Amino acid sequence: MSDFGINEMLEMQKALQEKYKDKWEHISPEVGKNKLLWMIGEVGEVIDIVKKHGPQAADIDNPERDHLIEEMADVLMYYNDVLLCYGITADELKESYRSKYEKNMNRW
Repeated sequence: MSDFGINEMLEMQKALQEKYKDKWEHISPEVGKNKLLWMIGEVGEVIDIVKKHGPQAADIDNPERDHLIEEMADVLMYYNDVLLCYGITADELKESYRSKYEKNMNRW
């Protein structure tokens, strides 16, 4: 199975944005806040599943697992919208992530 990376997700999200450009808010820095709020709402849905079904929601044989994964995908979709709103590239994110990783690896 091949990796599913930020670049692929961003391209898919751009295609969704283009398809629904007449129905959805346009991608712009001004809309970034709204996308963040929608993303937090989706995080809440993930939390609700875990609260209701416990950590067993992630068990491979639990029928609730598909719902958990779907809601996590929703979080990622809004996350990618936020990246698009603020013009953050996959390369910028990768560099920042690596830098933060190094800081955390050397913290204690």
